[in-house]
Amino acid sequence: MKKQRIYLILVLILLALSVVLVLDKKSGTMKKKSNEFAVSDTSNVTRLFLADKRNNIVKLDKVPGGWRLNDKYTANTDLVNLMLKTLISIDVKSPVSKSARNNLIRLMAAKSVKIEIYQNVYRIDLFDKIKLFPHVKKTKTYYVGDATMNNTGTYMIMEGSEDPYIVHIPGFRGFVATRYSAREMDWRDHGIFNSKLPDIKSVSIDYTENPGISFSISNFDNRNFTLTALNGNKPVASFDTIKVIEYLGSFRKINYESILTDLGKAQYDSITSLQPTFVITLEDKLGKKQILKAWRRKASAGELDYDGNPTQWDKDRMFARIEGNNELVFIQFFVFDNLLKPLQWFTDFSQQRQGL
Repeated sequence: MKKQRIYLILVLILLALSVVLVLDKKSGTMKKKSNEFAVSDTSNVTRLFLADKRNNIVKLDKVPGGWRLNDKYTANTDLVNLMLKTLISIDVKSPVSKSARNNLIRLMAAKSVKIEIYQNVYRIDLFDKIKLFPHVKKTKTYYVGDATMNNTGTYMIMEGSEDPYIVHIPGFRGFVATRYSAREMDWRDHGIFNSKLPDIKSVSIDYTENPGISFSISNFDNRNFTLTALNGNKPVASFDTIKVIEYLGSFRKINYESILTDLGKAQYDSITSLQPTFVITLEDKLGKKQILKAWRRKASAGELDYDGNPTQWDKDRMFARIEGNNELVFIQFFVFDNLLKPLQWFTDFSQQRQGL
């Protein structure tokens, strides 16, 4: 009698599971039909792969602390998060009309971006409660075309399908085609320095054209510091500790503006062969060093300084190179002003940017 009761309970459980799975399959089919390009849960996305017809390739892998780009660069976290937000928000607006279908497929065959989405899924997933045997799986592959004529939608087609759709983000007036970029440059993180004061062991800035304002700061325990004049390597006996703390706290989220991709070798060499205008070296408490060299950029013809006088040098931007990377970038004084202090600023003799 007890065995029969156990068998009956097992049958009822299996029957309930079957009903749930059927209903889930039906609801899932409806969702897929109306929103097959979207990802319902982006927290388990582990990789995004994008490729276009110009042989551009972008591979974004989720790693501890962020995302890795093409196995060699730190990816721009904000852009990756925007992409993930796009993947969870997009919806099918309408199918492409039959009259335009064949022409659109030809256009997308010549110009489109392929995206593959990889997620961490489970071989057994019951009621979203019992999850067993996780593994990474490619869950979606589709192609992204241009924007619609009214710029409110984007053409997309699933791999293996013959039916393109117009896809949009409900409530967003615009198109998402540009977010699916396969250009490596578009996904690069622009960070140079991003260190908190407790993580900084030392900072030095060498104004090569004006050694008298060059200095270094050593951080011992986030309360005790030494300030040294690089010219002669002389310790400074009296300085404003609050200003030192303020200065070291400025090395957060310091980014470059853009990478100079259109420089020829002769122009590149003509810049980097010159003595840099300044060199910033930051060493963290793990012993890692970051070195930035910067060079003045000549002003455009007729450019004026802030006083309205003709100027020889660009008042907004400089060339720069991060040690360990041969690329030249643009940096902005607007971003770097708080880092470009002279030695005398810490001793209250001057609070102006000097020597640049």
